[in-house]
Amino acid sequence: MFRTVDHVAVVGAGVAGLAAAIRLADAGVRVDLYEARPGLNLSGSGITLQGNALRIFDRLGIWEDLRAHGYPFEGLKLRAPGPDAAMVADLPDVKTGGPDYPACMGMYRPDLARVMLARAEAVGVDLHFGSEVSGLEQTGETVQLQVGKAGAVADTGDVAGPFDLVIGADGLHSAVRSLIGIDVEPVRNGMGIWRVSVARPPEVSSSELYYGGPVYIAGYTPTSESTIYAFLVEKAQERDELTNDERVEVMIAESAAYGGPWNHIRRSLETGDVEVNYTRFTSHLVPSAWNRGSTVIIGDAAHTCPPTIAQGAAQSLEDASVLTELLLGNATDDAPAGIDDGLWAEFHARRLPRAQAVVDASAQLAQWQLDGDTEADSGRLIFDVARTMAEPA
Repeated sequence: MFRTVDHVAVVGAGVAGLAAAIRLADAGVRVDLYEARPGLNLSGSGITLQGNALRIFDRLGIWEDLRAHGYPFEGLKLRAPGPDAAMVADLPDVKTGGPDYPACMGMYRPDLARVMLARAEAVGVDLHFGSEVSGLEQTGETVQLQVGKAGAVADTGDVAGPFDLVIGADGLHSAVRSLIGIDVEPVRNGMGIWRVSVARPPEVSSSELYYGGPVYIAGYTPTSESTIYAFLVEKAQERDELTNDERVEVMIAESAAYGGPWNHIRRSLETGDVEVNYTRFTSHLVPSAWNRGSTVIIGDAAHTCPPTIAQGAAQSLEDASVLTELLLGNATDDAPAGIDDGLWAEFHARRLPRAQAVVDASAQLAQWQLDGDTEADSGRLIFDVARTMAEPA
């Protein structure tokens, strides 16, 4: 049975939520987006965006703006730990977005958020920051949300809706996931990652990874002509109480065994004028349907993985792209979007296997590092997943 979708609520203003909101609003669907934070999340250092992500950004009308802010590149280099930073491999990149886009692009994460927000505003998304969803009720084919001021006592907000569809894109600790009765939770894998944005060493023109040494992985990705984001993957520890100065000191100490461009990175760290972030790796995948009635979860609400293949953002964007493609493909003369009986089956058939492949491969790469498996062919696994992602979602 076909039913029209005229009014959609999106919960969460990350890449998945903004992508879905932009695509639907641009097609004429009324979209309200609720974000618990008081404003756009402008924290973080850098992000690696592969070609399949760039292709979706083009569909959203923001590829040229993003390219102006980022650093497109081809290839992945593997180096050995040690003062010489000897090159181990120079791997060709698969153009997962097709021939019209670079294989990868690094960019400063806050710049990505700003560009996406500006596009959402331009196409008419109704944005509600500082608005926390604490309740959800489906009646027939529509859904109402309980929305209150972020941080307020639960169930004290206003009722919003009814909505024809609710898209929960509210991240790792998704409230929507819990509200619709999905009890899958992210699991930590024992790794933590330091990230920082610093000046780009002139010789760095693509992502480079060092496996082994004092930490599991040391690496960096160029994010503009003048900047890179550098990262160190270590055994997860209690780091929350450290000051930023102490975090800088840890990064300097843990990177001391790595030469080459890391010498330049340490000099940038030593200036002290940088912000260091620390997070822990998690992994999860909702293994069956991501929807319950007229509510669906996408992005980090539905799946996460260690960033060992740099496909996290791309998979979130693919969720949003496939969902909105199916909704808009069901448009009628009377409505710009709609759901029929086969939409959810097709959505899950197209998204679950790809998300599973990325989660499994990312977790395997991390596990090889945890196990100290020196015989593992990490480059081959990365290349194989890239070839799979080159097929459109």
